[in-house]
Amino acid sequence: MSAHQERLQDVVAATVEVAAESGQAGVFTDEVARALTAVVGKIAVKAVADAEVGGFVSGWQEAIEALGEEPTSARGAQVYRMPSSGADI
Repeated sequence: MSAHQERLQDVVAATVEVAAESGQAGVFTDEVARALTAVVGKIAVKAVADAEVGGFVSGWQEAIEALGEEPTSARGAQVYRMPSSGADI
């Protein structure tokens, strides 16, 4: 399980625990439900974004290694000029 999945799992478990305690205390309301749902939603969006960025970075590094080249950070910035097609954009 990835760190992102573990983090989301921990947040969902804590949210369910808070909801259960709130229900037992008799104070579980629509507002509590919306707040807990928002917390899980925000953490999920962040976890997905972090996973996508991490996946892109690791995929990029694997592609560079497969080519047998040094990562660009080791060589410095590289600039490649693309030939113009002659069409104005």
